[in-house]
Amino acid sequence: MNYLAHLYLSGDDEDVLLGNFIGDYVKGKKYLEFPETIQKGILLHRQIDYFTDANLYFREAKLLLRNDYGLHSGIVIDLFYDHFLAKNWPVYSNSSLRDFAKKAHAILLSRFFYLPKRVQGFLPFLIQHKRLESYATTEGIQKTLEIMGRYTSLPEKSAKAIEILKENLDFLEINFFCFMNEMFEFVSQTHQIQIKRPDRVAGL
Repeated sequence: MNYLAHLYLSGDDEDVLLGNFIGDYVKGKKYLEFPETIQKGILLHRQIDYFTDANLYFREAKLLLRNDYGLHSGIVIDLFYDHFLAKNWPVYSNSSLRDFAKKAHAILLSRFFYLPKRVQGFLPFLIQHKRLESYATTEGIQKTLEIMGRYTSLPEKSAKAIEILKENLDFLEINFFCFMNEMFEFVSQTHQIQIKRPDRVAGL
């Protein structure tokens, strides 16, 4: 899962949210250097990633990208899942995506001292360009893939990824909904995190 999903799956605890956001940048036992509540978020991030990698829906979605992205297929599906979360935000939250993003930004900025150096470096850019909100559009996802293609080991095939997304849109969206149902159960039962969702879609 990517930034938006990790933030969303943190529940109401602000320290857990911070830890979940920085999880990729805290390796090994380095998490023990943080306050206990932030440690909980870092460990939650790791558990979400483990659950995702082993999930059958996630593995099924990755097959669509295997020929073009190989071992990097999961990174692209992570972004696709953030796209469907942002696109269907009213299904999952009573607040607007804009309000959620602003609240998350404020939490992260108020604890800037705890952020790893790499996160301190890109957070202002993420906020300025409204990256979390941009995931709601395919253009936003393509822009993120282009940036990752320039600065990470992800292959520069953003146009192809968006082509695959559009050609398999219905399948991938249903796949995402099914995946999220299992993810909600996982974070609730394993980490006792409760996420408030609109009553009208409580059955999703």
